[in-house]
Amino acid sequence: MEEIFTKIKPREYQEKIFLTCLERNTLIVLPTGLGKTLIALMVTVQRMKDFPGKKVVFLAPTRPLAEQHLNYFKKNLPELFASMELFTGKVNPPERRKIWQTADIIFSTPQCVANDLKNRLYNLNDVCLLIEDEAHRCVKNYDYTYIAASYKQQAPTGIQRIIGMTASPGSEAQKIKEICKNLSIEEVELRSRISPDVKGYLQELEFEKIIVDFPEDFNKIRLALQKIIDNYIEELRARNVLFGAVNKIKLIELQRSMMASISRGNQNFGYFSAVSACSQAIKLQHALELLETQTLDGVNKYLKGLFDQASKKKSKGVVKLVASTEFNFIFEGVTELIAKGREHPKVEQILEIVKREKQENKNVKLIVFTQFRETAGHLSKKINEISGVTSKVFIGQAKKSNSKGEQTGLSQKEQKNIIEDFSNGKINVICATSIAEEGLDIPEVNAVIFYETIPSAIRAIQRTGRTARLKKGKLILLITKKTRDESNYYVSRSREKKMTSAIETVKKDLINNSRGLSEKNPQKKLF
Repeated sequence: MEEIFTKIKPREYQEKIFLTCLERNTLIVLPTGLGKTLIALMVTVQRMKDFPGKKVVFLAPTRPLAEQHLNYFKKNLPELFASMELFTGKVNPPERRKIWQTADIIFSTPQCVANDLKNRLYNLNDVCLLIEDEAHRCVKNYDYTYIAASYKQQAPTGIQRIIGMTASPGSEAQKIKEICKNLSIEEVELRSRISPDVKGYLQELEFEKIIVDFPEDFNKIRLALQKIIDNYIEELRARNVLFGAVNKIKLIELQRSMMASISRGNQNFGYFSAVSACSQAIKLQHALELLETQTLDGVNKYLKGLFDQASKKKSKGVVKLVASTEFNFIFEGVTELIAKGREHPKVEQILEIVKREKQENKNVKLIVFTQFRETAGHLSKKINEISGVTSKVFIGQAKKSNSKGEQTGLSQKEQKNIIEDFSNGKINVICATSIAEEGLDIPEVNAVIFYETIPSAIRAIQRTGRTARLKKGKLILLITKKTRDESNYYVSRSREKKMTSAIETVKKDLINNSRGLSEKNPQKKLF
């Protein structure tokens, strides 16, 4: 191993996890930036030594991430060590079959390999190592699950080895068990920033929580929005399709369920009316979320978008909604606030934070995370008004229509250019959506700023991992009082704590299952 790794030296915890991976199918739970890919590289080298002529398959959920892993391997392995190839949908199937036959290490998205397996372009019978990055996705019918099942069926038991990697598998023991079952995991290697063998390699993480008041004139609009939402909720209850507590997710699930029933032939007129009521309630819930946690500019654009839908007769429900006195009161209230130059107080806080950090460090690098593209664009525009600061929006490749009907989305080349400019200091601040959470090789930053809190422990851990690795860093949270910002903050913290205990429970179950198998079959190996 030492003769191969001349450029890098593994850390103590990486070596420990590596040894576990050699012996058992392992789920690696390690925060962003702590070297999961190096562990995967070390295991790859050893497996290829132990099984000459066999292949390694390294899967990542997006093409840029798969390509990033390929580049990391090429950078850190001798040139002639192995033939490494990137599989993409742009390469036609016959060509992929040829590449498969000659490649030693294949990097791909799960969709590409799953489709090839279903079309029987090749099989996995000569794969000695399957690596699935962002393994928290290995649930239900995601392609990771299908590929892992195919691997267990096609490859000889004696050469099988599976590694799952994630910053967080979630906080529910049942979900973690499902991931472990789907990947045939025998051992979970969990580390956090405070683990004894990890914390010595990390720098101090300063935590700052900034709480802002929800303005009273914003609250008047919120109450009006909530009143219309309540009317739609009461209609759904009266039609006996909605029960119990209500939130946006529950409404979306109800809408999906009713649409499925209609598609199966349900011609109940009441169902059609309920679907319309549910659809308008979801729209208004989204407007409420924007008002509470995002920007007034975003609310205004969204409401204008609903007027546009009505003018185009997109649905009778939206036509009726925008014609209502209550809706027009809301729109006029928002318009009046914007005319007065008002904005959500978190916007001003972001600008103050950027100014402060820039004064403290002229070479500062910041990431502002937000849920929505519209918000990222608005914040980036405002930040660029600060002297000496350059900001860019960093969003996914998917083309989506914004409130003006314009197509937004960055190509892979545009994403790479932004990361490069951020690395060399041409850009100080990136305003990013969730695309910057998973894996991408974004340089370490001086501070990570959550424009809004999120209830997901997985995403919170991934975001936080962007700072305080090789140098001191800050985690700054913006929270608006008496809004979902507060509840999301406490939910996320609770889930992070719950994740650790849930993983420990699963680890104990794996150990007990292993002992049970050993007692029943003392000569039988578990892998």
